[in-house]
Amino acid sequence: MPGIMTSAFICLLALLLDRWLGEPPRGHPLVLFGRLVDRAERRWNRDGSGRGAGLLALLVLVLPVVLAAALVSWLLSGIWLLAIELLVLYLAIGCRSLQVHARAVARPLAAGDLAAARHAVGMLVSRDTAALDEQGVATAATESVLENGADAVTASLFWYAVAGLPGVVLHRLVNTLDAMWGYRTPRFLCFGWGAARLDDLLNWIPARLTALGYALAGQTRLALRCWRRQAGAWDSPNAGPVMAAGAGALGLQLGGAAPYHGAWRERPLLGQGTVANAGSIEPALSLLRRSLLFWLLAIAVLSSLAGWLVHGAL
Repeated sequence: MPGIMTSAFICLLALLLDRWLGEPPRGHPLVLFGRLVDRAERRWNRDGSGRGAGLLALLVLVLPVVLAAALVSWLLSGIWLLAIELLVLYLAIGCRSLQVHARAVARPLAAGDLAAARHAVGMLVSRDTAALDEQGVATAATESVLENGADAVTASLFWYAVAGLPGVVLHRLVNTLDAMWGYRTPRFLCFGWGAARLDDLLNWIPARLTALGYALAGQTRLALRCWRRQAGAWDSPNAGPVMAAGAGALGLQLGGAAPYHGAWRERPLLGQGTVANAGSIEPALSLLRRSLLFWLLAIAVLSSLAGWLVHGAL
């Protein structure tokens, strides 16, 4: 776990680095890891491969890196360890990247260029985008901002605050595996089961804290009511609270029918209010940014409390 009273400072610096620099233009470790994951899946996910093969692939890909992170945390201390933690947390956070991709959808959508907006939103979501109308594109982009705000930003902050370097590495690698393997298709239903379930476990607490952050940063009562009444109907145990609370906080209605793998799927409605449009995407980004203030405050308060308890025990 990070040193007392340093975790909030490192989180703040990582967020500022992400805001100033964004993702590295080339050689991002997660991109390189993704290529390795793709090669491993083609090699191990053969006809008839089941959960065991997927779990073995998960362990081979993730465990050595997490153990290396734990070893670094054990061997180093002081400014050198903090520098490495800052670098890794900065690379794990995707807040500016999410903003860039979301605005790449909002701009052509507002200008009436539906084809360009469909192409841009296809970089964010797994659903089929060719058949989406303006509302469908805006809904997909807004949902992606809310959900990826949890997966790619706040969960990384949580696991760094809780378990330091090994924690943030474990979460980010498993989340990448889930993004690549966690589909309910014949190819990945069994092979990706382990990655999807472990990602659900690692994100269970961060997702609910993210939902709370969205509620505090927006229309609080409506967000909490939507979370309580609607989240359980969503098929993902973590995306449900995040998107229901986020939609309520924004006063939007999300969810509804969406095309996946050549067929339209009816999804529960989330939130309450107006339907999504080109003007819904920027408020979702703003909600995420405001919620991060609550995260930083909470980490600082908990760090202070932990320091007080440790000092009292000594």
